[in-house]
Amino acid sequence: MLKYKNSNGDIVISDTVIAAIAGNAVTNSYGIAGMVSNDNALESIVSLFKGGNEHRGISVSIENDEISAAIHIAVTYGINIMAISESITHNAKYAIESATGFKVKEINVYVDSIKA
Repeated sequence: MLKYKNSNGDIVISDTVIAAIAGNAVTNSYGIAGMVSNDNALESIVSLFKGGNEHRGISVSIENDEISAAIHIAVTYGINIMAISESITHNAKYAIESATGFKVKEINVYVDSIKA
């Protein structure tokens, strides 16, 4: 969680919200076939009915007010993996920093599958 104190009180941003911000930026990128979840099968089925999959496949960690994210994706066959990874990294970093005001230390992209 990110915590920011101001004159009116505290602002707290959960890891799930940060992951959702990154997820929205990633899913709007060209060449993304989907996000790959690390959940087990039961949790994946439950998440289909509950909704809120914006953060699926994204884990966030925070250390010294710097954000690190791991993004697991499936890409469309024929897409340049290096180009899409760089695009995702740039888009997610920009989205997180502009929404939260905190610095992104690193974003690691894991291409877990290719879909036709």
